[in-house]
Amino acid sequence: MVMKGTLPTLLVLLILAAPSVIQAQFEYTTNSDGVSITITNYTGSGGVVTVPTNIDGMTVTSIGDWAFEYANVTSVTIPGSVNSIGTFAFELCVLMTNISISDGVTSIGDYAFGACNSLGSIAFPGSVTNIGVDLFTACSSLTSITVDPENSFYSSVDGVLFNKNRTTLMQFPLAVGGNYTIPDSVTNIQSSTFVQCLDLTTVTIPGSVISIGDFAFQACTGLTSMTIPASVTSIGAWAFVSCTSMTNLTIPASVNSIGSDAFWNCNSLTSLTIPGSITNIPADAFAGLSSVTNVYFLGNAPAVDSTAFAFDNNATAYYLPGTSGWNDFSTNAGVPTVLWNPVIQTADGSFGVSNNQFGFNITGTTNIPIVVEACANLANPVWTPLQTLNLTNGSFYFSEPFQPNSSGRFYRINSP
Repeated sequence: MVMKGTLPTLLVLLILAAPSVIQAQFEYTTNSDGVSITITNYTGSGGVVTVPTNIDGMTVTSIGDWAFEYANVTSVTIPGSVNSIGTFAFELCVLMTNISISDGVTSIGDYAFGACNSLGSIAFPGSVTNIGVDLFTACSSLTSITVDPENSFYSSVDGVLFNKNRTTLMQFPLAVGGNYTIPDSVTNIQSSTFVQCLDLTTVTIPGSVISIGDFAFQACTGLTSMTIPASVTSIGAWAFVSCTSMTNLTIPASVNSIGSDAFWNCNSLTSLTIPGSITNIPADAFAGLSSVTNVYFLGNAPAVDSTAFAFDNNATAYYLPGTSGWNDFSTNAGVPTVLWNPVIQTADGSFGVSNNQFGFNITGTTNIPIVVEACANLANPVWTPLQTLNLTNGSFYFSEPFQPNSSGRFYRINSP
């Protein structure tokens, strides 16, 4: 009789105690309204966690900065009473595979999920109006970011995060690799969009894009090449830093601004082409490029920070006839400069067919690198590289087997 009478009482006591035990896992501060609170620290043991709607009779309306940092949580559910998630709120929750954000949350702080490297996907509700920057830094398992279609500020396509009208590309999931083509509605690639997307091999940027943000492609070590379209006018600081597999780079004439450290440590690059539209090159923009041998400038010498270039292979900067400022540039940048002026000789007797070969002399500054290219149709030319060489002693005789059945054969000299 004693046991039978006591058991229900114990169950009631346990049931009543359970909410107190859950609420004891959270430290909080009272907000200025006196009736709502901000969770400032999670002290529980981890695992599956549901953030309570109320603690000590007050409504939980926000999760503060660093509140769950380093917590051993595996899954977190955030209730609809919460309207904001703070900066670094879930940083380094390395075991967290899932987070459920209820409708009601309006803002997510900068770096909120940084280094949550077990997080595979995340869905934003329709209530979110402000998403912080660098939200998923080092989230190496992230494959999908989705947004409720009813959201008025953001959207997603194939797991990629955009603003609502898809003019700004905001975040590409880090664990997705291969080739990606940016939609042609995009005009801006936001800061940190592709940071540490290690398995991306190709990103096609459409002609609609105007700006590439800071850190946009930082440490995309799988990218082997990058074509920057002629629509781009600015490249942000650290935009391509440590893209260590990229082998060549041509910056289009539309670009008039490059940020500091923009191509730092792209140590597989062998040559650079820099347009005349670049009038200033900031600190460390092209530092740490251990494989570069040739830099081609297509305009007057830009103003240059003394640390802008740092090459291990004693690279040479080549400039065009009629441009100026190269003595000062060489002094300031610490890079030797050489005039790049190859010419195909057509009136010296070398030009034409001889011994069933078609050839011509090329003359110019001694030891400048060149490539001879050919095409068959100037109206719609496809130029094919035929030979890469240096003008030893300032001249070289180029020849190739004569092609009598060809309707036309056109040649040009280009930089490698």
